Amino acid sequence: MTGDEAIALIEAATDPRVLFGSNPGRQYRRLARLTHPDVNPGGARAGAAFAKLTALWQRHRAESVPARLAFSGDIANLYEHDRGLVKIARDPADNDLLDREAAALARLRRAGDKRFLAYVPALIGCQRHKDPDSGAERRANLISRLDGFVTLADVHAAYPRGLDPRDTAWMWRRLLVAAGFAHRAGVIHAAVLPEHVLIHPAEHGLVLVDWCYAIPQPGGVAVALPAAYADWYPADVRGRQAPGPDLDIWLATRCMAHLMGGLAPPPLAAFARGCTLPGAARRPSDAWQLLRELDALLERLYGPRTFRPFTMPA
Repeated sequence: MTGDEAIALIEAATDPRVLFGSNPGRQYRRLARLTHPDVNPGGARAGAAFAKLTALWQRHRAESVPARLAFSGDIANLYEHDRGLVKIARDPADNDLLDREAAALARLRRAGDKRFLAYVPALIGCQRHKDPDSGAERRANLISRLDGFVTLADVHAAYPRGLDPRDTAWMWRRLLVAAGFAHRAGVIHAAVLPEHVLIHPAEHGLVLVDWCYAIPQPGGVAVALPAAYADWYPADVRGRQAPGPDLDIWLATRCMAHLMGGLAPPPLAAFARGCTLPGAARRPSDAWQLLRELDALLERLYGPRTFRPFTMPA
């Protein structure tokens, strides 16, 4: 490559990923040598190209090099980023799960009811990270940050003796909305677990995260189960039967029963048992219908629905 060719390449560039390619560091150094002012004294065009190259390199580093570890999940690490959170597979063998998440979130945005998009994180972009030592490529998803949210695992840790069912009620309702939204868009989450359900205590918000295990419908198959929660899954799914929407309802119910502990009144406990029956054909699979049934039961137990403030202990 000549100096003029390097200048023309930089002048035409708009995306650092395209300019720097699969070996960003090497390509940057090559272009910098050819356009550096010391190599082109007095060359106004080369100087402008070098300045643009520097800006594109800084943008590339900001977008591709995470600054600080925010959270370590079961298959990926999440890093702080000025545009959100960068979620990077720890093992390249799990790249397909990051791709699965990106496809699910894109499908929900494209095919889902826009009224319920707040129940899922926004996919800002997809990236690829190449290990400078091994050369292994790991997938990464840039997703929206969720400030002020805590996981249901955090809630359970804060209320280990059980959460008042009146507080659990709004979380359960919103979780069924999130599941129903996904199912109508043709996606099964397949990992509705305490670490993957985030709530905003003050605003009663809920977001269902970690779509790495998501299953497109119709015709999708499960590719993995979160190892730490394998025993939370129904026997038919552990036995490799194809999951349906009933799986999300089963797991959502397990989350709510886990939160309430032994505090659920008998009618609510019976409702939960009906959602976790053995055999997929015996379990409810319509989250929206189940939400209506839950609302009717909650009204019989506690009267008309009212806003009940919820706080996490300091």
